[in-house]
Amino acid sequence: MINLDESKLVAIPAARMPPRFVPTLTEVVVPIEPQPSVFAQPEFTPEMQEQLVHRVLQRVDLVLNQRLREALSELVVSHTQSIEPLLRQEIELVVRDAVSAAVAQELHGE
Repeated sequence: MINLDESKLVAIPAARMPPRFVPTLTEVVVPIEPQPSVFAQPEFTPEMQEQLVHRVLQRVDLVLNQRLREALSELVVSHTQSIEPLLRQEIELVVRDAVSAAVAQELHGE
């Protein structure tokens, strides 16, 4: 029989009591090693490597051409919009001078 000294027992507050049912890990999980045949790299012959490089470069070329066209298109539109007022002024001066010269020639009977 166990002899307990009740004067030394400390009451545990209810808020600090652990839950009655605590989940525990009962099974050890061992990671599975990948199968080498599943992740093995295929062996490429030099001809296969060259074909692969050629196909990849073709795809890169297509993407670069498309993106360069888009970027240049945006750049041309942006620059055209920024120089539009200057172009209008220059065209207006040229037309004004041409009309003035034509009227002057008509008035002088040339």
